Order: sequence, then structure tokens, then C-alpha cells
Amino acid sequence: MGAARRERCAAPFPFLWVAVLGAALLLGGGGGVVRGLEEGAAVYIVTMKQAAASHKRLDLERSGSTSVAAAGGGGGGGDTPATSVLRKPRHGSSKPLNYGSYLVHLHNSLLKKTLRGEHYIKLYSYHYLINGFAVVLTSQQAEKLYRRKEVANMMLDFSVRTATTYTPEFLGLPQGAWVQEGGPQCAGQGVVIGLIDTGIDPNHPSFADDLTTDNYPVPAHYTGNCEVTNDFPSGSCNRKLVGARHFAASAITRGVFNASQDLASPSDSDGHGTHTASIAAGNHGIPVIVAGHHFGNASGMAPRAHIAVYKALYKGFGGFAADVVAAIDQAAEDNVDVISLSITPNRRPPGLATFFNPIDMALMSAVKAGIFVVQAAGNTGPSPKSMSSYSPWIFTVGASAHDREYKNYVVLGNNLTIPGVGLAPGTDGDSMYNLIAAPHALKNYTTSPIEMSLGECQDSSHLDKDLIRGKILVCSYSIRFVLGLSSVKQALDTAKNVSSAGVIFYLDPFVLGFQLNPTPMDIPGLIIPSSDDSKIFLSYYNESLVRDETSNRIVSFGAVAKILGGLEPNYGSSSPKVMFYSARGPDPEDNTLANADILKPNLIAPGSSIWGAWSSLGLDSAEFTGESFAMLSGTSMAAPHVAGLAALIKQKFPSFSPAAIGSALSTTTTLSDRQGSPIMSQRTYSNPDSTQTPATPFDMGNGFANATAALDPGLIFDCSYDNYFSFLCGINGSAPVVTNYTGSNCGVSTMTGADLNLPSITIAVLNQSRTITRTVTNVACDENYTVSLNAPYGVTVSAAPTQFFIPSGQEQVVTFVVNATTNNSSASFGFVGFYGDRGHQAIIPFSVMSKVVYSS
Repeated sequence: MGAARRERCAAPFPFLWVAVLGAALLLGGGGGVVRGLEEGAAVYIVTMKQAAASHKRLDLERSGSTSVAAAGGGGGGGDTPATSVLRKPRHGSSKPLNYGSYLVHLHNSLLKKTLRGEHYIKLYSYHYLINGFAVVLTSQQAEKLYRRKEVANMMLDFSVRTATTYTPEFLGLPQGAWVQEGGPQCAGQGVVIGLIDTGIDPNHPSFADDLTTDNYPVPAHYTGNCEVTNDFPSGSCNRKLVGARHFAASAITRGVFNASQDLASPSDSDGHGTHTASIAAGNHGIPVIVAGHHFGNASGMAPRAHIAVYKALYKGFGGFAADVVAAIDQAAEDNVDVISLSITPNRRPPGLATFFNPIDMALMSAVKAGIFVVQAAGNTGPSPKSMSSYSPWIFTVGASAHDREYKNYVVLGNNLTIPGVGLAPGTDGDSMYNLIAAPHALKNYTTSPIEMSLGECQDSSHLDKDLIRGKILVCSYSIRFVLGLSSVKQALDTAKNVSSAGVIFYLDPFVLGFQLNPTPMDIPGLIIPSSDDSKIFLSYYNESLVRDETSNRIVSFGAVAKILGGLEPNYGSSSPKVMFYSARGPDPEDNTLANADILKPNLIAPGSSIWGAWSSLGLDSAEFTGESFAMLSGTSMAAPHVAGLAALIKQKFPSFSPAAIGSALSTTTTLSDRQGSPIMSQRTYSNPDSTQTPATPFDMGNGFANATAALDPGLIFDCSYDNYFSFLCGINGSAPVVTNYTGSNCGVSTMTGADLNLPSITIAVLNQSRTITRTVTNVACDENYTVSLNAPYGVTVSAAPTQFFIPSGQEQVVTFVVNATTNNSSASFGFVGFYGDRGHQAIIPFSVMSKVVYSS
């Protein structure tokens, strides 16, 4: 889903919406009818100086207290002690007594006092992860509110966007990770994955809870509920789909919300949310039948995990940060174990650093509460620094191809064979069929189409059925298909209406860098996805036309072809590989594009041509309208793969901190493809396979996810909220901003991203020499380890110790001394390997960008 765009605005904002949003909307001053944003008004996200409820709870747990005076709540207080990998604060008393309600009361009281008699609209109160609210104000009101001593920070709301039958096998789950969890009938049980997306279709069999008679209770620690509306009736939730809410106050206030299309409920009218939920935790063994063809049986990565849906994204406009933060806050308060976001901001956050934005800071509080957070990297690749997920506490996932492809082919009369995409049958036998382009088949001898859609085969009424019957119809695939103005489905209807033997789409040269997924077709057909191949196809077609020498009218269609079907998958060995659209590092620290000492993405996972459940109301992909499954591509598909894998780790290691889960995933990745060659990375939009080169950590992070190995990592690199807090405090000039977001004051900190105990080492600027430490924790049996170094070009690296014995549950500090040996501004890469004598290994990438031997 793209950047926010204004839809047809309905009548002035009626009180009906206030009822729908419940207590989320607080009307100030004038009362009467609530309207959309008036001129000069905007949505602001306001944070307060007092601690949020989750921070207060963790502080109380540290002190041993069990209650909070509702009227007392003090300021930020101290930081929570570092959370051990083996001692994570979860599933205790999840809600401090009345403190959340107390904060909401403070928000309302502050607004009334500050803006007495004035008109404003409070959209949300945030109280669990951050203490603040979203409110519609004029710039004058915003300035007045910002001057209040209770207010820490104010930021304008911003827009966000959305960034399987076989991938479990590709990831090795059936013979590996699922076996360790007791099989697919147990994998993930007791773990709740919260998905912030476009909602869900509760009636899809991927989310049913009655497929087995086994005991399958709702996890006791989950405290969420199921919103009930006309299109999401009572009974929509069950033991699988344990919670569902929707958040749209900011969108509604802006006048972009279309009630008939976007639905003020958890129902998914887009399809994206249903798809991602099924990838993460859809039921095992659900038949995938599309266009009447059976493509196997689908399963989520953690098929027995539970799903909680927090709808904050919509088909027509994407979404807004105010709504997303409300969804994150609710998911954390409901006690989910994993939060998955297949969304990214539409622009790089302004200000001191990319990390300081309401979404990332809310997610940092979620991590403090023990929740693993995974986010899509974004579909803005392949350019360097195109990353749309920035912070070290967020696990960022890029997209790779897997080894299953659906390809069909057109064989031309000149013996050329051109590959295509299309989930479609082939033409009958070895017979060749004449080709006829839609512009050459218009009624009444018209020589050119009246409008562009006719060349795209969108209207059969202008075509000569007698001329086309029994031939293969040739259609243009233009940018209008990408924008949703034309559809393959409509072209197929046209082809059937004129009795063609099949349909072939050639690619318009302006459709560049768009991932063409195999499209379901119930007649022989394909799309030629390459502009170069499309030119070859058209050249053959045009050269084979026979024209009258006098009138230049076509008198014969000489080009012939046959279509070889694409219903059966092909399995290659050159995967995984990084897809061209997957966003790349290095991680931009701010809007000047200075590099952060943080590796992004964290890893890659399957994201190309992924089968997933599809909503019966889904409109996001016209080709799959009315189907129960769809094949989509993007980092949006990669992120829920990792959310499901995280649920499996959480099930096996319930005491793991979020950083420990991320470390287990990161240090056990695969670095080679199925042939044993280095993983490749596509470098261009056009003909991406012809420009691919070996992937670097800025393309693939630590590598390709290895689900089975992640369940037995051996060593863990743990990192706590306190570490992230100190890192933020170490950013020059950040102390006031950190205090504004967290309610806690910075001490003296010189910590950089390279000093965080991450399962990678990244140095943006190496000025002569630097000392880096990493602390590993043994979560397996006692073991002897050897440290192996492969230094990046232009530096020397030494490690101490190079060998160590580490008992189970104990820690070992390893110190690395890094020296620049050449002045060089190009990034170079190496790795550090920890190899145990019991078979465990942990490999972390080592990246150094600018290197300075001496300062002038």
C-alpha cells in the first residue's frame, strides 16, 4: 500500500464515528458535529513526562511492590535493570492497578485546562508503552499545549504503508524445527503473535480452531478481546484467532476513511493482513485451490501459535502513525509475545536520529516489556541506504527468493522460446495457434484502439469475435495494471468472450521494477515479464503480419505460437537470493544519511511469490479477487515468516529475552545457496538476474533464516532495554529527546551502536583504532569454543581470548581490537566465527565502512 492519498470525502464527520471509536475520541469545547481536519489543523502525537504503565509495572517488579496509587504516579524514575537472557519479565500482573486509567484522566484534564472553550479532538490515549495521546489541533493550540510543563514532546502524525504451501519445506521445518516442537500439531502452541496490518478474514480455514480434537486453550497470559461489529460478528474469534481490534481515528479525522471500503472493524477488505497472518501462524495442511487448480497444502511457520489482530492499515490510504502506535500499545497491554509489522513509514523520520519517532520508541517499550518485535525492511531497494526499518531493538527482515518457481513458456513459430509467468494451463498438445493483437482485431476495420484499455483487452465489445476465434489474443501489460486501472482478470473475461484459444501479455517498457507474480488464469495464458523479451516477441509478431501493399491493411496474421503451461512448479538450486526490491543498508542514522553503527537488515527470509490466505473481501490484488489464497511478493511477506519462527523459539525457550530470540535467529543463518555458492543479490530493477552479485551484510544482514539451527543456537548475544537506552543517550545532543520519549534522564554515555551487544559488528567510521567487546551466553551444554576471524579489507582484527571453555548458563566476554591499515571510504566485510566442540557455531558479520589510518 502506498503513501496516503485523499479519497472521496463523505459528509461532515457524524457522531456515528464517535460511537464506533468509543472512548478514543474526546470532543473539546464547541461540541456539535465532529468534522474532518479543518484548514490549519493537524494530528499531533503528544508524549508526557510521566512513566507509562508498562514502565511503572517493571519498576514496581524490581522494587517488589504490587500496587500503584492511582492518583500518585510520579515521573520517569530509574531504568529497569538489564533483562537476563534467562530471566525475562513477562506474564506477571500485566496491568498496574488503575494507573492506566489515571494517565488517561491526566490527558483529558490537561487538554481541558489548556484549551478551555476551544475545539479539539482527542483521538487516542496511549498509556501502556508510552504515556501520551493523539489529538487534532491547530498550530496555535499545539504551541500552547507544548508550553505546558507536563508535555515532553510533540510530533506531527505521519503516514505509513504496507511494505504458503512450500516455504516451510524450504526452511526445513517439517523435518527439523517442527519435529523438535512435537510436529505441526504442536508447533507454536501457547505463543501469541500480534499482527498490525489490514485486519483478517475470520472465516478462512487457516484460522479455524476445530481442525483437531486436541486440547488447544487460549493462552492464559493473553488478556485481549475481540471487537464485535456488523461485519465482524460475535463468534469471529476462537482459540486460534484470540483477539481482534481496529484503529482508525486518525484516518477518520482526516476524511480519508471510506466506511464502505475500509470497514470500521477488524475485517480485512484489503487482503494483506489475512495473507501475513497465515504466513506466520496459519493452520497446517489447508488446501490451496486457486482458479480451480490445486497448488498443494498451506501452513504457517508456527501453525499452532495463536493470532491476535490489530488493524491499523487500510486499502485506500495505507495508515497513520497515530493509529499504528495505538495498535502497538494495545497489543502490548494485551500481552502478546511477538509483534509483527509488515509496514514501513512513507518517509525517513525527521529530527536528530531516525530512531526517535513514535513507532520505534513505542516498540522499544514493547521490547522492555519482553515482546519480540519484527518489521519488514521495506520494498525500496536495491539502492544503498534504502532501509525503512532503523532501530537496533527492531528485528528487520529483507526478502529473498526461494527455490520454487511457477514458469510457463511461449514457443514461437521461429523456434524461439520465451519464459513467462502465469498460473495457467497450456494450449492443447503441440498445435500452433495464430497470434492476434487486440488493436488489430477491432470491429469495423478500425486501425487503432479508441482508448488505451482496448489494447489491454479490457473491453470485448469493440473486438471482432469472428476474427479472434481460435487465435491467441495478444494484450499490452501497462502501468495501468500496476495502478489497478486494468486487470488480468478483465482481460481473461475478454479473451473468453471472443473465444480466443489463450492470451499473452507483453510488457509495456514503462513497467520497470515491478515484481510480476504468477497470476491465476483459467485459460491458457502468460505474462512476459521482461521488456527485452517483450520486444523480441513483438518483433516476431509484427514481421509476420501480411499487409495489403496499397491500403496497408492487415490481410493475414502469420505469427504462430503455443503456450506451455505453468501449473506445476519448478525447483531450482540458485536460491535463496536477495530480491531487487528488498531495502538495503547501511542503516541511515539521520536525514543527512550518515551511517549508523548498526547492521540492517538483520536477515533475509522468503518474500517472493509467497502463497498465503486471502480475504473473501480482499481487493488489494484484483487478480485474486474471490479466491481463498493469493501469491504475493515483498518484504511484507518475509517479516511474518520470521514472526512465526520467533514463536517457535519462544515456545522452546520461554524465558528468552527479545534480543536472545533475535540472536538465535541471526547467528545460525545460512550463507550459501542450495548449490553451496554464495547467496546472490539482485542489483537492478530491470532484468535483475543478469546484474546479481554476491550479497553483502548490507543486502542480507546475517544471512538467510535457518529455522532448525535457531532452536539450538549454543551461544546467545543478549541486549537489554538499558543498553538501548544508553545507546540513545550516546547520540550527540539526544538527552532531551530521550527524556521526552522515555521519562528517564540520561547519564553520561559514550555508547555507540557498535558497543551494543548485537550479533554483528558494524563500524561506520574507524578512526585509526577501536576496541569492541561482545558478551556471549551459553544456552546449551558446557562447551569449548574457538574464535575465528576473517577481517574486512583495510583493517586488522585481533580477538582475546581466541579459545575458551564456557559452562551452561554462563557468560564470556570477547574483546576485539580493530586497526585501520588504509585510508578507504568503501565498505568492506568479514566475519567472526565462534566454533564449539559439540557442533554449535555462531557466525556474526563484521562490517567497516570509512577507514582512517591517521588524521590530518
